[in-house]
Amino acid sequence: MRRSLLCIALLAAVAAPAAFAHNHGGDAKPMGAAAHDAHEQAKAALDAAIAGDWRTPANVARDGFRNPGPTLGFFGITPSMTVVEITPGGGWYAEILAPYLRDGGRYVAAVNDPTKASSPRATEYHAANNKALRDKFAANAAVYGAPTLVEFSPAEPAFGAAGSADAVLTFRNVHNWMMGDQEAGMFKGFFEVLKPGGVLGVVEHRSNADVPDGDRSGYVSEAQVIAMATAAGFVLEEKSEINANPKDDTDHPNGVWTLLPSLNVPEGEDKAVYQAIGESDRMTLRFRKPAA
Repeated sequence: MRRSLLCIALLAAVAAPAAFAHNHGGDAKPMGAAAHDAHEQAKAALDAAIAGDWRTPANVARDGFRNPGPTLGFFGITPSMTVVEITPGGGWYAEILAPYLRDGGRYVAAVNDPTKASSPRATEYHAANNKALRDKFAANAAVYGAPTLVEFSPAEPAFGAAGSADAVLTFRNVHNWMMGDQEAGMFKGFFEVLKPGGVLGVVEHRSNADVPDGDRSGYVSEAQVIAMATAAGFVLEEKSEINANPKDDTDHPNGVWTLLPSLNVPEGEDKAVYQAIGESDRMTLRFRKPAA
């Protein structure tokens, strides 16, 4: 039944030009009747994808922390877009985005190229992750359609043809690129693959202040992320507190991985203390590639 509801919602949403940006999870702004209808159709299609019974139960359990509906609405993602998700991992957002974009848009998973990995262990890790994601899509093609996987090298990242994407999304990845001194190239790659006027949506673990070189806490400051994006040519359009968690003071013995879902708590410490915090405090930033 949920699959049928998703198909109906997607057909309705794709049939009209959606005016989803800036009106879901952000400040309300006046819309005409047609734009309002398109916005509601896109929202219904997204809600149907989030409610899909194909989603992994463990992933659904994280919805309260990750707020997929308001987050994707804030980024202005509509069913007719070409969306590149950077390193989707096990497919937490892919389980929502691929069905949502299946009929009228295109979902692109940008994954690490195993042949360009820095070590045999990393090669094995990326190859296994990429295979698992491909297998997930292939096992339920009726839901996921035919997503595209693009393998990239972090040393020279390219995520598709220049100007081919409406949006690039990255969830909790920036700290990894900083650890590998890859952040400048990654943001440059985002800028190149986006169409003029395209959106870059960033969700990242948020520190209270800039982190130093070599920091391995998993947290990054908003100012640091904004500086990376601005250096690549983006303009910060809006911030949101959708994924904020005031319980997280960001000071943990094993960094962000002390919290859920990793819960990497040192021996002898009370896990319940960290479970009560939940997942990390996160920034949610929407950038725009200038239209001209």
